[in-house]
Amino acid sequence: MARRRHDGRQPMPGPDGERLRLLVAEEAARIMHEQGVRDYGLAKRKAAARLGLPGGRGLPRNREIEAALAAYRRLFDEAHEARLRHLRRTALETMRLLAEFEPRLVGSVLSGTAGEHSDVNLHLFADTPERVALFLAERRIPYEEAERRLRPAAGRDPHPYPAFRFVAGDVAVELTVFPFDGLRQAPCSPLDGRPMRRAGLAAVEALLAEPDG
Repeated sequence: MARRRHDGRQPMPGPDGERLRLLVAEEAARIMHEQGVRDYGLAKRKAAARLGLPGGRGLPRNREIEAALAAYRRLFDEAHEARLRHLRRTALETMRLLAEFEPRLVGSVLSGTAGEHSDVNLHLFADTPERVALFLAERRIPYEEAERRLRPAAGRDPHPYPAFRFVAGDVAVELTVFPFDGLRQAPCSPLDGRPMRRAGLAAVEALLAEPDG
């Protein structure tokens, strides 16, 4: 006999539940691409409402939506691959410039879900954020100071990290600065709470060496 949910409602049969999750993920990906929505939670709620699924039943995980978004853009956005390659090249050039800070690429440019207005997001590691600011100033790179709130580990409260934003050509770049020990443990991803995926110089070079990188 099928187990009951904690809210007392009967769960949907496995295959139907899987099919609905896939439909919601695909619809959420379409919404994110067409409407420029960046919030996965908002996109899945909009998709569920559009498909007539009240009460949040059958909602996919954020990672499922991320995979659907990458697939959608590969299939339906003719400019996607060229734009992604351009963003990754900009990321690589910036990482080479900032090599002394052990840069790591994170976010949509790494995952392949980057859209038309996506930024390049890098994690840097320094004894103080002032070192990064001085580095940029010495090279006459105009920047804006900002702040990113990230969970350093599961179960921890979000922590503010200093960030710097500037424009490289036609691409916005954001640098989030961590202490040196931040190299050992990536902060939690807002998508699923697991350690954020990071890629160093060699990994980004390998991505660009792939035919569709």
